[in-house]
Amino acid sequence: MAQPGDALLVSVVRRDHRPWLLLLNAAVATTGGLLLPTALANAVDMALSGTFVLFTVLFLLLLAASEIIGDAIGIVLAASITSRATAWLRRKLSRKLLDLGHPSPFAAGDSVSRMTGDCGNAGGIAVTLITLLVTAVSSVGAVIALALLDWRLAAVFAVSVPLAMFLVRTHMQLTADDVLAYQQVSGDVSARLLDAVTGRRTIAAAGIAGHETDRVLRPLPLLAAAGAGMWRTQARMMWRAGLLLPAVEVAVLITAGFGVMAGRLTPGDVLAALGYAALGMGIVGQIPQLTALERTRASATRIAEVLDTPVTGRPAALPGAGVLELRDVSVGNALHDVNLSVPAGTFAAIVGSSGAGKSTLASVLGGLSSVDSGRVLRDGEVGYAFERPALLGTTIGRSIAYGTDADELQVRDAAISAQVHDVLIRLPQGYDTPVADAPLSGGEAQRIGLARAIVRDPEILVLDDAMASLDTVTEAEVDKALTTALPGRTRVVVTHRAATAARADLVVWLENGRVRGTGTHRRLWDDEDYRAVFTGGE
Repeated sequence: MAQPGDALLVSVVRRDHRPWLLLLNAAVATTGGLLLPTALANAVDMALSGTFVLFTVLFLLLLAASEIIGDAIGIVLAASITSRATAWLRRKLSRKLLDLGHPSPFAAGDSVSRMTGDCGNAGGIAVTLITLLVTAVSSVGAVIALALLDWRLAAVFAVSVPLAMFLVRTHMQLTADDVLAYQQVSGDVSARLLDAVTGRRTIAAAGIAGHETDRVLRPLPLLAAAGAGMWRTQARMMWRAGLLLPAVEVAVLITAGFGVMAGRLTPGDVLAALGYAALGMGIVGQIPQLTALERTRASATRIAEVLDTPVTGRPAALPGAGVLELRDVSVGNALHDVNLSVPAGTFAAIVGSSGAGKSTLASVLGGLSSVDSGRVLRDGEVGYAFERPALLGTTIGRSIAYGTDADELQVRDAAISAQVHDVLIRLPQGYDTPVADAPLSGGEAQRIGLARAIVRDPEILVLDDAMASLDTVTEAEVDKALTTALPGRTRVVVTHRAATAARADLVVWLENGRVRGTGTHRRLWDDEDYRAVFTGGE
């Protein structure tokens, strides 16, 4: 029965030409494998007759060599095909998850599970299909070879074919539901575990470690049931196949023995008949590949679930680079009916007490969060800097250039604008220092994150408390450098400092998820509640 992810798997197979190379290599190796029992039979008959035929020996060696070389090439091609397909799926899935914004409809741990395990499984579809196809072709070829030896051998073997097909079909039907359930529950466990690890300090402080452990482990019985179902199905298939294969070989061997007695077959033909009987039952022996196929389809279904999720609340285009506008925007309990217009080139500061919704508003403006209702209109590329940036990339320089094609000069200019160049050139290897080996303070890491946003040369720059660890003087210097490096750009800054708000062209004052007021810092300062945002009410 078709599954939602089957169309995605077809796309995976069709996008790359390498599966055709693997199929061609498999065809050569399969041809050699089908000819090998006959060549071996001729060699045995040659030895029993006491003669030596050079061609027979060379042909046997050639076929053996073709199988060995074909297997080696197949391993390399299979690894290349799987890795490229997996990378393509991960890029496609990651783009979709980013488009869905934050918070995502899929839990973080579950998204990680889909990105790693499911993409890895689905990436192997071409290799799995080719393996099964080659096995099926080998089985058909083996039956034809048996018929060429003696039609009675093929007739005896044919009796087992319906039973073998029944076993294969039953195995796939019974495995499909258990495999999908297993991977869905695995994603649920991953999501719960990641939540627990992220909040481990809060859990420890609240003294609820036992309760949290029970919550994380609660899906395990479902996982165990799905796993047990998979193993029961596989075990049932194994013992049935284990009985069927020797039964078929014995039947073929007895028939071949009568053929030798009747003079229709030679002793070497008996050996060839056994080889072809084993090849003919090869599809039954592909139990791991059959299970892998169902696992692959289940993984593709989980990936397709994300890819088919509609994106809501995405920003529309506005005329004029750098323009931002929100119309009746609401996000959960964080923002309520927010209306806001930020003209191009404006330096806007978002202020408010803790929990007012400042970071959520910045995420919406920057395109990192979707909205529950309302419209977000934004024109221009966004550069984003965080309070605690994750420095990705092998070196400090590559971390600044992460996700761009920026060269060394552009990286250096961005670092200078972020007032972090002098720090980086004092590192052991300068900009080439590995990120893991760079002893950075919180403020230095923030400035590297800021440089990463600057190097993108965005029309809109969103700073979510990205200079909170800097002193007031350094922040002012960075602000001046930003004005020089990105002239005329729109800047949105989440801040707790009155000095920063005073430099802004527009202050957006949030209170309980709503816009309490907008205007200049000087005008808003006359309001006692606004002053309390910075003074704590003193």
